Amino acid sequence: MPNDKDSRGPPEPMSSQTDGVTGDLVRLMPRDLVFVMRFMGESQHRLQSHFQDFIRAELAAGGVTTETHPMIHLFIENHAILLRDFVFSGVSLSRQFRVEEIERLTGDTTSMIRVDIWDQLKSHIETAEKQFQSQAGTLPKLLSAFEKPPGSLGSEK
Repeated sequence: MPNDKDSRGPPEPMSSQTDGVTGDLVRLMPRDLVFVMRFMGESQHRLQSHFQDFIRAELAAGGVTTETHPMIHLFIENHAILLRDFVFSGVSLSRQFRVEEIERLTGDTTSMIRVDIWDQLKSHIETAEKQFQSQAGTLPKLLSAFEKPPGSLGSEK
């Protein structure tokens, strides 16, 4: 079933649509944008190593070692990454800052953060659209799985 946008006539040029959605996102920033902490580099490696050692010791206490389970290192590494990400995500989510707080903390009285975010949003939206368009030739095959089966009456009860 066509939506409202299908019946409006020819689509707007992509640049004006991108400007519109970018403007909407920037306008919603005070309410919807939060800045969160992210642990990087050696901190990630250090916590992951801790969990690898922890998991290895816990498994060994239960009789599971590399001698009894030669491929156990894959299990240990995957679970250490999951535990690391769980910890960092929890900490990051508990320390969120709104755009006004970041502007106040950085002394950004000219709203340059918002301008930079506008530019980045617009650029990334355009890149995402171009990426989708570049793959448009493969869509018919992918979308065939969503086609109405042959002989279908076309109405659902």
